[in-house]
Amino acid sequence: MDKKKTSFNFWLLVWGLGLAGQLCWNMENQWFNTFVYEKIAKDPTIISWMVAISAAATTVSTFVSGTMVDRKGRRKYAVAIGYIFWGLFTIVFGLTEFITKGSASPAANLIMTAGIAVVSADAVMSFFGSMGNDSGFNAWMNDHMNDTNRGQIGAALATQPIIGTIVGTVVGGMLVGSENNYMRLFVTMGGFVILCGLIALFFMKDSPDLKPHVEGTFWQQFASVFNFKNYFKLKELVWVNLSLSAYFIAFNMYFTHIGNYMIYYLGFTPDMMGYIEGIGLVLAMFTVIPVTKLINKGVYAAIALASVVFNIIGVMILGLTVRPETIDTSTIFNPVVLTGVFFIGVGYVTFLQTVSVWSKELYPKESKGQFEGIRILFYVLIPMVVAPLISNPIIKKSGEITNEYGLTEYLPTEVLFYASAAVSLLVFIPLIMANRYRKK
Repeated sequence: MDKKKTSFNFWLLVWGLGLAGQLCWNMENQWFNTFVYEKIAKDPTIISWMVAISAAATTVSTFVSGTMVDRKGRRKYAVAIGYIFWGLFTIVFGLTEFITKGSASPAANLIMTAGIAVVSADAVMSFFGSMGNDSGFNAWMNDHMNDTNRGQIGAALATQPIIGTIVGTVVGGMLVGSENNYMRLFVTMGGFVILCGLIALFFMKDSPDLKPHVEGTFWQQFASVFNFKNYFKLKELVWVNLSLSAYFIAFNMYFTHIGNYMIYYLGFTPDMMGYIEGIGLVLAMFTVIPVTKLINKGVYAAIALASVVFNIIGVMILGLTVRPETIDTSTIFNPVVLTGVFFIGVGYVTFLQTVSVWSKELYPKESKGQFEGIRILFYVLIPMVVAPLISNPIIKKSGEITNEYGLTEYLPTEVLFYASAAVSLLVFIPLIMANRYRKK
C-alpha cells in the first residue's frame, strides 16, 4: 500500500511540477516576445538579446546548481528555491511595462532603458527557472527512471511542453485578452509557480539511491564537466546532443516569433491565436501513446528521423500557403493554419520525447545533475544564440514597415519558415551518426 502511495505521489509531482515549469517556459518563449512588441517596441533585436542572454543565464545556472545538487545529494531544495524565485521574477518582469507606459511614441533612450530592464529581468528569472526545473526537477526524474517507467517518463517529458504550450497559449491569450493586460498573465502565472515551489518544499522526496557525489572542491567538480576529452568518449551522447541542438536551432528560428507572426502579421487577436495553436497541438498529442511503446523497445533513431520530416512538412505548409489575405482572423476555423500547426506539433512532441529518453539513458550515473547542464548547453544555449543570428536579419530584411508615427517596425513573415525548413535538413546528419554508434 505504501509503495502504491509513493508511486501516486511521484507521478503527481512529475505532472504537477512538470506542467508548472512548462507553463512558465511557454510564457517566456511566447508571451514575453509579444509583450515586448506590444509594450516596448516592434524590434526583433530586443527579443534576440533577451533570448540569447536568458539562454546563457539558464546554462550557467544549470552547471552551477547541477554541481551543487550532485555534491549535496539533495534535489528537492533546488526545485523549491528555484520555483519560488522563478515565480517572483516572472511578476517582476511584467513591471517593466510601466517604464514606457503613457507614452504613445516613446523616445529612443526610453525604449533602450525598457529593453535593458526586460533583458535583465528575463535573465534572472531564467537563472532560477533552470535551477528549479533543469538541475532540480529533471535530475530528480532521472534519478527515478528505470526499465518499467522509461517510456512513461519520456511521454511526460514530451507531452508536458505540448500541454504547457496548449494551456499556456490558450489561457495566456484569455488572460491577456483584447485589452492586452499582460500584467494579469504574469501575476497569475508567477503566483502559481511560487505555490508549486512551496509544494515541492513540503512534499517532494529524493530518491533513496541518491548519494552525495564529491570530487575535490566545488569548483574542481564544476570544472570536471568541462573535461571535453572524457565527454567526447561518449560518442553516441555527443551525436544525440548535436541532433538536439540542430533541431532546436531550426525550431527557435520561427517559434520565438510565431506569436508576433500570428498577431501582428496575420492579424489574429492573442486569444484567437491561442485557440488555433491549442487545437492543432491537442491533436498532435495523440502520437504520444504509440511512440511511448516504440521508445520502450529502444526504437530511437527512426522516430527522431520521422519527427524531423513531420516538422518540415508543417513549416512548409505555413510558409507556402498562409498569408494575411488567405486567412480569416475572425474565426478559429482556418484549416491550413491548423494543419501546419498539427504537423509542427507532431514533429516537436515525438522528437523531444525520443531524444530526451535517448540522452538520459547515456548519462554517467554519478553525474546526472551536471549532465543536465550539458543537455541545456545543446538544447538551450546553442540554439537560442545561433537561431536569432539567422532569424533577426531575415525579419529585418523581409518584414520592415513604417508605423503611423513614422517609426520603422519589423514583423516576422513566412520567410522564417523557409529558412527553418532548410536548416532542419541538417538534423539528419547527427541523427544518422548517433544511430551508427547505438548499433555498435
